Amino acid sequence: MTTLIPAGEVVERALALSQADEAIVLVTDSHDASLRWAGNSMTTNGSSVSRGWSVVSIFRDEAGAARVGTIGSTSVDPAEIEAVVRKSETAARTAEPARDAMPLLDSDVPADDWATAPGSTDIEVFTDLARDLSAGFDGGDRLYGFAHHTVQTIWLGSSTGLRRRFVQPTGSVEINGKRGTGTDLASAWVGVGTADFTDVDVPGLLTELSRRLDWAKRKVELPAGRYETLMPPSTVADLMIYMHWEMEGRGAHEGHTAFSRAGGTRIGERLTDIPLTLHSDPKATGLEYCPFVATSSSSQAVSVFDNGMSADRVDWVREGVIQSLVYPRAAAAEFGTAPTVPGDNLLLTGGSGATLDEMIARTERGLLLTTLWYIREVDPASLLLTGLTRDGVYLVENGEVTAAVNNFRFNESPLDLLRRVTEAGATQVTLPREWKDWFTRTAMPPLRIPDFHMSSVSQAT
Repeated sequence: MTTLIPAGEVVERALALSQADEAIVLVTDSHDASLRWAGNSMTTNGSSVSRGWSVVSIFRDEAGAARVGTIGSTSVDPAEIEAVVRKSETAARTAEPARDAMPLLDSDVPADDWATAPGSTDIEVFTDLARDLSAGFDGGDRLYGFAHHTVQTIWLGSSTGLRRRFVQPTGSVEINGKRGTGTDLASAWVGVGTADFTDVDVPGLLTELSRRLDWAKRKVELPAGRYETLMPPSTVADLMIYMHWEMEGRGAHEGHTAFSRAGGTRIGERLTDIPLTLHSDPKATGLEYCPFVATSSSSQAVSVFDNGMSADRVDWVREGVIQSLVYPRAAAAEFGTAPTVPGDNLLLTGGSGATLDEMIARTERGLLLTTLWYIREVDPASLLLTGLTRDGVYLVENGEVTAAVNNFRFNESPLDLLRRVTEAGATQVTLPREWKDWFTRTAMPPLRIPDFHMSSVSQAT
């Protein structure tokens, strides 16, 4: 029976075995727990432990070119470490020169917690959640949903002496409520992200779910068109996340993205007079993320040569003006700017502080758009996105929500939404529905868009 050796020891053994000019080793231990319910009954729960690790080998020639090879593994057998190291070296020897080659970062300061056991979780994290949900099961609505908690511990080491470690907890809760049947069926969704489930207000989520289902007692059919639309924080998060994913500096300089313009990028361009700031910050309370680069492969957003580089706060849009794009060190050097690390959280601030209910009360006639899904890119040059509404589009008349309306397909660019926004409310922690499997740490305000484009009617429920 194989004995699981500590992750830090995997790093040290692999580095000691390396015959490359330089090597990087990353190990991630994951502890996961999940809970699922359907039709007002708990259905499944479970927990698991896994390990994934990668060896990055680098060979440099006299001309300064660097060739990189990466091999990943999920094996926990110490006898297989050398084989993975050798495969990585073979891959590096046959690779093309890396475009993003830079000197590796180093450190002579050991990580204080290098030998500490990984963070963990189990189904006990859902104790309070399950108790509060059980109370909801006694109501008249049918509840479905899923809760997930993962704690990942990352160890990063390099042949230049770099040693960094971080524990990343990530959790989320989604609840779907249904009322009625057939043509009278009403469906609504609520969700929240969390690090440890101690801050999840299940009674509050169920109250909001019931309120949305109450709104659907009356139904109205509306045609496609442009409507004044209130976007709650979750829908704003889904669109801002996609925009952030497209904020790659190299692509902008090379004319491939919506952040390109003749002769350069759109940094410095004003989007709105509302002082909105879109930023990422690894130290944001409750939304913390890994404060350094840890990657086994390069892309336009991150580089293996930047492993260990600190991730600091970055303002992507500052007080309405595009401020920063994503630049690994090599791209930053090429284009004469500072390196920036893509964020694993996203916060939009600078609104009036108004609640969504206060914004509803000031609406003569419009739509309340509660969730988005199936978002896809239509045109990268304008960042035009399409997608569907789901589980709750409501009609607002004379300051009150008066009915549920049919679903739509929409066509909108998050860049254009920021240009056209007429009101932003109070920022609050929220869960994006479409992207929550990849990105959960967000805080957004509700937004008022005067002419949101519902391009066609959808039969989705």
